[in-house]
Amino acid sequence: MLKKITIKVLDFFFPRTKTQKKLDNITLEDFYSKARKTTHENKNFIVIFSYEDKLVKEAIQSLKFKNNKKIAKIFAEILYSELLEELSDFEKFSCFKKPILIPIPLSRKRLRERGYNQCEIIAKEMSFLDSDSNFSLEKDVLIKKKDTPPQSRTKNKKERLENLKNCFKIKNSEKIKGRNIILLDDITTTGTTLKEASHVLRKNGAKKIICLTIAH
Repeated sequence: MLKKITIKVLDFFFPRTKTQKKLDNITLEDFYSKARKTTHENKNFIVIFSYEDKLVKEAIQSLKFKNNKKIAKIFAEILYSELLEELSDFEKFSCFKKPILIPIPLSRKRLRERGYNQCEIIAKEMSFLDSDSNFSLEKDVLIKKKDTPPQSRTKNKKERLENLKNCFKIKNSEKIKGRNIILLDDITTTGTTLKEASHVLRKNGAKKIICLTIAH
């Protein structure tokens, strides 16, 4: 009852959009059927939805800035299902066996401000669904050692590259040496974040890396 009253009060002072209200009751099946799908030109990038889709954008923002656990579970189930399909092909043609799932980390400053890492929440949900059958979760191997402005604020490719240059490090390289990696992020635009993280992982001994994101 208290939650319902709080929502009504917030809606009065801070009206939500129709899409935001729809997210409160949306099911996994509804979301998947209504959200616009997309693909990526890079065969090592698995991307499910288009970020230009209003439903997708508001769902990601609800997860990212409001810690919407329901949306996190929906995304985790969709990503997990899509990943299992892709893994069967990767195993056949690239010997991509028993990989490690690594979520893109936040800097310490950003984590303190937000209180959680949305990619880590999704990764934990995916790990729960998988029960170590197809991959294992490592959330403390890849570290973001410096705080950087959001990539959306950069003007061009050069600025994006400079913004993320040397921002990642590996905490324990022994855990990734000779291992295949699934690198998880919520959104990819130019792929700069995932490419920089991949570079650091390979430099520290990782084998093959595929990138998995909700939207592009």
